[in-house]
Amino acid sequence: MSTAYLNQTLRILTLFILVFGILFFGRTVLIPLTFGAVLAMLLLPICHWLQSKGMNNGLASALSVVFLLLIIGSLITLLQYQLSDIINDLSKIEERINDIITGLKSYVRQHFGISNQEQQKIIKEQQSGGMGKVAGIFTALLGSLAGIIIDTILVLVYTFLFIFFRGHFKKFILRMFKPENRDTTAEVLQNAGTVTQQYLGGLGLMIIMLWVMYGIGFSIAGVNNALFFAVLCGILELVPFAGNITGTSITVLMALAQSSDTKVVIGVIITYGLVQLIQTYVLEPLVVGDRLNINPLFTILIIVVGEAVWGIPGMILAVPLLGIFKIICDNCDLLKDYGFLIGPPKEKKGEEGNFITRMFKKSK
Repeated sequence: MSTAYLNQTLRILTLFILVFGILFFGRTVLIPLTFGAVLAMLLLPICHWLQSKGMNNGLASALSVVFLLLIIGSLITLLQYQLSDIINDLSKIEERINDIITGLKSYVRQHFGISNQEQQKIIKEQQSGGMGKVAGIFTALLGSLAGIIIDTILVLVYTFLFIFFRGHFKKFILRMFKPENRDTTAEVLQNAGTVTQQYLGGLGLMIIMLWVMYGIGFSIAGVNNALFFAVLCGILELVPFAGNITGTSITVLMALAQSSDTKVVIGVIITYGLVQLIQTYVLEPLVVGDRLNINPLFTILIIVVGEAVWGIPGMILAVPLLGIFKIICDNCDLLKDYGFLIGPPKEKKGEEGNFITRMFKKSK
């Protein structure tokens, strides 16, 4: 290996470390900005369609954001309607939780020899000074809620501005490259936008299908307010790996609190298993597909890195951002080796298919 090649590799790795450092320390500013850019790419087809009907750029950009707000508002209204039914059943849920606690106390008394009075004393000791902790938690929640509202407004503003000034931003990026490289740069920008739209559009369609399957499964299992939990599980799919497990865990806990029938819990678990099988082997290959063309190892790795750098927003944004980065690598001579590393192994003709299926094929 030549010294020049080694120095070039070290410079690129140093650049990666510097970029991740900037992402970590600038996350307060960069997270809403990145969400705005990604949503703008997703809404561009709507804006183009409105402009093709004779609307000017400003009105089409504003209506694209309004369309996004209508979708979000509809989901919130649906969840709020279902949540009101859950709140009306709080007294029954509280009784069920008290029964569960009583059963746990009885189990502890029988198996560990700790009387109910001693258990109550331990609980009171743990709760001593708890009002201050509760107040602190309440204050932190209010602060988090205020931060979420501010970030949401910023994301919507950024989304509108990215759509409205997209031509200006594109010209700026092209001006940064030599004239002979501008055609390639324009193609990279076009491909990055197209791949992001296809991936996020496919993901949205898959989430709608998950709502239907979870809704049917939870209704058959006998879960109260099945639609609420179906929508919740589908939305949490935006958080890869952890989201579906979290949504199903919440549904199981609420099923336990709402009913003493273990068949309901078993039905929820069976529904989760069946939906995951259909999602992995049918929906993801057909609806989402290999839009981003990324190696599964790096898909998992970037999600872990995204969580470490930006938390849950990083997990949501990590995969589409890695897909954009791979497109850049594939069109940049200095980064082509990294694009090859991030991408999946090249398959022979006729061997394409689901990654899980290919794993168990005998090698020739």
